[in-house]
Amino acid sequence: TEDNMEALRQRNYGPAQYSAPNKHLIEHQFSPYVNNGGTTLAIAGNDFVVVAGDTRVSFGYAIHTRENNKLCELTDKCIIATAGMQADQVTLHKLLRTRMVQYKQEHGKEMSTTAIAQMLSNTLYYRRFFPYYTFNVLAGLDSNGKGCVFSYDAIGSFERYNYASSGTGQKLVQPLLDNQIALKNQQVERLEDLTEEEVVTLVKDTFTSAGERDIYTGDHVEIAIINKEGVRYELFDLRQD
Repeated sequence: TEDNMEALRQRNYGPAQYSAPNKHLIEHQFSPYVNNGGTTLAIAGNDFVVVAGDTRVSFGYAIHTRENNKLCELTDKCIIATAGMQADQVTLHKLLRTRMVQYKQEHGKEMSTTAIAQMLSNTLYYRRFFPYYTFNVLAGLDSNGKGCVFSYDAIGSFERYNYASSGTGQKLVQPLLDNQIALKNQQVERLEDLTEEEVVTLVKDTFTSAGERDIYTGDHVEIAIINKEGVRYELFDLRQD
């Protein structure tokens, strides 16, 4: 009978312990992902491209380092800038550099920028069920020597643009680029294309603006300018609070 079953249960396991619902329950959660913040962007010109990223790595309100490099030079004509999780960024950049070496050993030449763009998409899509928590902007010169920028989501969907941004400061940066580069919703037309110097100045102003509002963007901006002569770098200081 039911009484006998209850007596048997108490003999084996002791009297039942009843408590109010959820009174002593503690929920434990774990996530393999963390967003370490930072902002990246790239702007393409006729025969050059400028790509930049800040150097701050944060977690919550703590700054882990002020000297992290978000740019990775894959060839003398192509650089990737990555925001998001710093651990996944390091892993992804290491994998891409390895594939650059393998390709050069097999084919005797460096991979083109457009080929790298497709390879990066395939790499991210391969990990779609456990993605790299990275948001990438790939920039370089195409086979015609024209600047090109590719923007990606976390699982490899990408598109070619004249400019792009990613990271925690993207919502602050993108409207400024829309206004200054694409001249969206403006009646004026740009008579001349922007020069390298003008684009670099715009990049510095853009990061200065983003650093005023985004606590995860700051310290320094590493700027890479890619043209037919190769790659050169500049370092621009931001606020450090």
